[in-house]
Amino acid sequence: MVVPLLDGKVLITGASGFIGGQLRDALLRAGNDVVAIRRPGSPPSKAGRSVEADYARVADLERVVASEKPDYVLHVAGVTKGTSYEDFRSGNVMPTRNLLAAVRREHPDAKRFVMVSSSTSYGPSATSAPQREENPPRPIEHYGTSKLEAERVVEAESGQVAWTIVRPCAVYGPGDGDHFALFQGAVLGVNLFYGNRDRLMSWIYVDDCVRGILESAVHADSAGKGYFLTNDVQLTWDQFQTEIALAVGHRVRTVDLPEQLMWASALAGEIATRIDKKPRLMNLQKARLGVQEAWTCSGDAARRDFGFSATVTLAEGIRRTHEWYSDNGWYQSLDPKELLSAQSLRRLVGHLRRSG
Repeated sequence: MVVPLLDGKVLITGASGFIGGQLRDALLRAGNDVVAIRRPGSPPSKAGRSVEADYARVADLERVVASEKPDYVLHVAGVTKGTSYEDFRSGNVMPTRNLLAAVRREHPDAKRFVMVSSSTSYGPSATSAPQREENPPRPIEHYGTSKLEAERVVEAESGQVAWTIVRPCAVYGPGDGDHFALFQGAVLGVNLFYGNRDRLMSWIYVDDCVRGILESAVHADSAGKGYFLTNDVQLTWDQFQTEIALAVGHRVRTVDLPEQLMWASALAGEIATRIDKKPRLMNLQKARLGVQEAWTCSGDAARRDFGFSATVTLAEGIRRTHEWYSDNGWYQSLDPKELLSAQSLRRLVGHLRRSG
């Protein structure tokens, strides 16, 4: 992957997550000076420098910004599960507000503050037309709503700090845990659907997503705007999973399970959370994401303003992802029963997760 060499130091959040980790590694390979913020108690990063800071303490963040004077701030961190909307606000809105405030006070001349949001902030699309930036955002669950609220913070509270918002669609690639159940199923010879076989999605390979984030950060025309990041190919789940089966190279048996199983798993997650107060990724909020007819978006604005277009085809991206899972031992202990477990169902709808 070829990424732009950013002119100056880069401060990144969420580097322990899927997208954030890939973003940090790409920057380091390109020779950029990168420092990651890690939460209190988290171990130091194995790649590049990291500093500890509490997102709830603006003074912590001000100390980091004042010391590092980053030219670019790439804010990827966030949370994808909680027991209430306040959990999502504290994980997605509060860190955005406090980090932006620290940059505004200690280094307002930073070249760009990039917030990595999510296409869920706009809600599902029509089957006949992908979401576009000019459409009114209508998120349908807590995660997307909190991401939209964080976007509004960036728009309203940036002061003189130059900013850009990017909204990736579903991201897959090496290191992604959310789509792994689909690859796992293909390796075991089973191609499972939960009432979603003909529903439409937009996907983007992680390398393209990383490049889109970085290209948005360096282009003058992207300042003060928000963009969807997508490969502009709307596919059904059947098409996506067929490509996985082809990459794995196993004959698979297709099983169409009723959508009610997803709702049953969601309800079980809700009940378990009420008992032990621990958040689950699979709940009634996430089930609403999984049963929509289409989650697609257009990349026209990103292509027009900063020349971004995805270059990794679905077949190539799926092949690379399968090889990475294989080379890194993810297939070593597969249990066919896992395919029908609540954990697998949670992973199925987890494709809409966006932050590190």
